[in-house]
Amino acid sequence: MKLTRIMTIACAAMLSTTTVKAQVPDVRWDSRSLIIDGRRVVPVMGEIHYSRIPVDEWEREVKKMKDGGVTIVANYVFWNHVEEQEGIFNWSGQRDLRRFLEVCRAAEMPVVLRIGPFCHGEARCGGIPDWVFTKGCKTRDNNAVFMKYTAALYRQIFAQVQGLQWKDGGPVIAVQFDNEQRNGNYLMALKRMAQPIGYDLPFYTRTGWPELNRPVPFGEMLPLYGDYADGFWDRSTKETSGNYYKAFNFKAFRSSTAIATEQLGEQRERLTKGDEQYPYFTCELGGGMMTSYHRRPYIYPEDAYSLAIVKLGSGSNLLGYYMYHGGTNPEGIGYLNENQRTPGTNHNDLPVKTYDFQAPLGEFGQRYPHYYTLRKLHLFMNDYAETLAPMDASFPAPQDIRKGDDSQLRWAYRSLGDSGFVFVNNYERLQNLTAKSGVQFDVCGVKFPKRPMTIPAGTACIFPVNIDGIRYATAQLLARRDGKIYMEQIPGVPTEICVDGRVLRNVKARGLQRPVYGNIYLLDSETAGRLFLDEEPSAPAPQNVTYRKEKEAGPLREITIGVQKVAEEPTDADFDNAAVYAIDIPAERDGRMLNIEYRGDVARLYADGRLVADNFYNGRPFLYGLWRLSEGCRRLEMRVLPLQKNMPVYFPREAKVDKEGEEVMSIKAENIW
Repeated sequence: MKLTRIMTIACAAMLSTTTVKAQVPDVRWDSRSLIIDGRRVVPVMGEIHYSRIPVDEWEREVKKMKDGGVTIVANYVFWNHVEEQEGIFNWSGQRDLRRFLEVCRAAEMPVVLRIGPFCHGEARCGGIPDWVFTKGCKTRDNNAVFMKYTAALYRQIFAQVQGLQWKDGGPVIAVQFDNEQRNGNYLMALKRMAQPIGYDLPFYTRTGWPELNRPVPFGEMLPLYGDYADGFWDRSTKETSGNYYKAFNFKAFRSSTAIATEQLGEQRERLTKGDEQYPYFTCELGGGMMTSYHRRPYIYPEDAYSLAIVKLGSGSNLLGYYMYHGGTNPEGIGYLNENQRTPGTNHNDLPVKTYDFQAPLGEFGQRYPHYYTLRKLHLFMNDYAETLAPMDASFPAPQDIRKGDDSQLRWAYRSLGDSGFVFVNNYERLQNLTAKSGVQFDVCGVKFPKRPMTIPAGTACIFPVNIDGIRYATAQLLARRDGKIYMEQIPGVPTEICVDGRVLRNVKARGLQRPVYGNIYLLDSETAGRLFLDEEPSAPAPQNVTYRKEKEAGPLREITIGVQKVAEEPTDADFDNAAVYAIDIPAERDGRMLNIEYRGDVARLYADGRLVADNFYNGRPFLYGLWRLSEGCRRLEMRVLPLQKNMPVYFPREAKVDKEGEEVMSIKAENIW
C-alpha cells in the first residue's frame, strides 16, 4: 500500500506541466493552520540542501523523504554555492536549482525556498560570498550597495524558479527572507525587492527568532520557530550546557532561547508583539545536530521524537525539521564550510565536507532509527489533521520545569469540545528521568485509565479521547485508512481501550493480520514505524574491508584558540603529520557505504589524493558512500590526527576519550538500499 496524505492529495492535481491556473489548489492560512482548498492540513516540512547532494541522487532521496512522511521540502539556496566568483553564476550539476524543483514537482512535494541572502546553514560566511565583504558595505542591511548585489541574486534565483511557482502549477509554495534577523525594515525591503522581480507566492516566511527590534506588518511574513536538543554552537565544552532542556517541556511560549546563542547572545522568552496571531509553525525542529570542532554532540533517536511530541502537544500545526536529510559540502574554489578564519559568520569550525547532521536521513541517505520513529507521528499528523488543527493546547503541568526535575510527569493536551489528545513526555536528554506511577488523566470529561498506570522512563506518546468512536485508549493513534484504525502499543504501558461501552484491558498487539476489536488494529512499535512503507530489501551482512597502516602519526599539533574563543580545527598542513591508513576499495560500490570504527581527533578520507570526506570524532563511525567514487579511483586513504590530553573540546560519553592516540578498530562495507 502506498503512503498517501492530505498534502499530496491537495497538490497532486496541480503538479503537472499541463495544469491550468483554475486547477491550482487555493492556499490560505489563519491563526491555527494552513488551509488548502478549504481543508486544514498539518504538514511535515523536511530540510534538504540540494547543492549538498549529488544530482543523480535527488530523485531517490526526495522519495525517501516522502516515504518518511514529509509533505513539504525546505531548502536553502546558498549564495556562495552559485556565485563564488563575482558575476559568475553556476547553476549546473548539483547546483541546478531548477532541476531540483522539477524533481520535487514530479514527486508532488511543495517547496519552501529559503533564499537568503544570508542563510547560515553552517556554510562559509553564512552563504554570503567572500567577495561581497570587499565592497565596503554592511551586509544583511538595506544599504544601496548590499541590496544591489542581493537584487542580482534574487533575479538569478527567480530565473530558476520562473514557471515553477505555486500559481503556475509548480512546487514553490513560499520563500523565506534572510535568517535569524532582528530588523523588520530590512526583511520588508527584501520582500519589496523580490515581488517586482516576479516572486508571487501564497505566503512568505521569516524565522520567529530573535525578537524583532523593528516590526514587520501583520500578514506579510509568517514567523516560523525552532528548538534543538543540543547545540554545537555553545561556547561551553560541558555536557548539557545551555537551556536546551526547555525544549522537553510543554509550554505556550513558541520560540527558543537556545538557538544561535553564539551570534544572538542571551535571549528573553518574548515573542514579537502580534506573532501569537499567526499559526504556530516550526522550521528548525532539531532532526539531529552537527558537530563543530569544539563541541561534538551525540544525538539519540529519542531526542528528535520527544521534541516533536512536545511541539505538537504545545500547539504547533506544522513540524519543520532541520535537518531532515544530511549532505556534503560541494567542491568549490575554496572550502565552503563555516570556520573562524572567514570574514563573516565565523563563530564555529565545522567539518570541511560532511554535513550529516545526524538527521533522520544521513549524509548518504542512510536511514537512522528516528526516520522510522518520526514516521509514526507523521502518519498521525496527516490522517488526523482536520481533527487536530483546530484544537487548543492546555498545560496542566508546570511550563517552567527545571533541568533534570524528575518530580512530576510532563504532559499537555489539545482539545475541542469533548474530543482531545493527551501528549506525554517522560524524557529529557541525558537526564535519565524515572518511571512515573499512579498516573491517570482527566481530560474532556473522561478519566482514564480505570486504574492508575505507570509511564515508563523515556516514554513519549499520544493518547486519544473521544476520537473515531474510541472513548479513550492508552495506545497511540497512527492512521485511519480504508475504514481501518491503526494504533501503536506503547512499550511498557498496558493497553486499555474503551470503545462501544466496553473497556478492553491488557490488549496485546496483533499486527496487521487481525484486529484487536472491530476495525482497530494494534501494532508493536517496529511495525508501526514501517506502516504502509514499501518493503525494503533485506541487506546482506556487512563485509570486512582490508586496510593497513602505512604511516604513524608525527608530532602532535598545537590546538589553538580562535577569534571566537573556542578551539580551532586542524589545517590542511596539519594532516601531513597524521597517521595514514590505506583502504582497499571494494569491488562492489553501488549502494554500499564504508563504515569505519575508529578513535581519534579528526579523520579525513582521500580518493587519489583528493579530499572527499571528513569526520570530527564523537563516538559514531566515519561513513562514506562508495558509489560516489569515480570509476577509475585507484587509492583510498584515511588520515587520522590523534587524540590529545586535556583537549578544549566537548566529547560525548560515547566517545570514551580515556587515552591519547588514534586507532582504527574495523572497516566494513554495508548496503544502505
